[in-house]
Amino acid sequence: MKLTVKEIQAWLNRFAEEIKEKKAYLSDLDTPIGDGDHGNNMGRGVTAYEAAFQQEAPDTISDTFKMFSMAMISKVGGASGPLYGSAFMNLMKATKGVEQIDSQEQLGEFIREGANGIQARGKAEQEDKTMLDVWFPVAEALTAGNLTKEVIEQAKEHTAGLVAKKGRASYLGERSIGHIDPGAASSAILFTTLLEIIDEI
Repeated sequence: MKLTVKEIQAWLNRFAEEIKEKKAYLSDLDTPIGDGDHGNNMGRGVTAYEAAFQQEAPDTISDTFKMFSMAMISKVGGASGPLYGSAFMNLMKATKGVEQIDSQEQLGEFIREGANGIQARGKAEQEDKTMLDVWFPVAEALTAGNLTKEVIEQAKEHTAGLVAKKGRASYLGERSIGHIDPGAASSAILFTTLLEIIDEI
């Protein structure tokens, strides 16, 4: 496995396409337990990334992550923008000077850094029914060299059984059970598109 800047950009471009296609799905997930705008917010973020990318494509993996981070922070409302922004800011720092990612294990370490950024920003733990419930299991599976679509899907579905401890959904308490966390769902799209790129190499 070799992920160069080309593959990383292909990943984020594919993620952007998928988010735009699934905007309604993500907002529908957000409606019972949040503001109902997660899909539209994420759509704005990825569109801003695409626009910046069209103007000038970054030369490095680190700068690509930085561009994505800035787009999310500047354009995405609610908690998602700062959380995704923090994740990709950490990815930017972790990949400084890295020209290619050579293994799932190395990639897993970077994704864990991204998860740490989310955790530091959102003050959440695993099992709090947030996007971390996808990021941490994905980092773990990558580090072990066995990330699959099933792992990602299970992590996302697992959030349905949890009580929300963070964000607007936490006001619902037990009533948040039965609903998939929207941030976990968009994160599942992020990592599913990553896996597709890895499988195509």
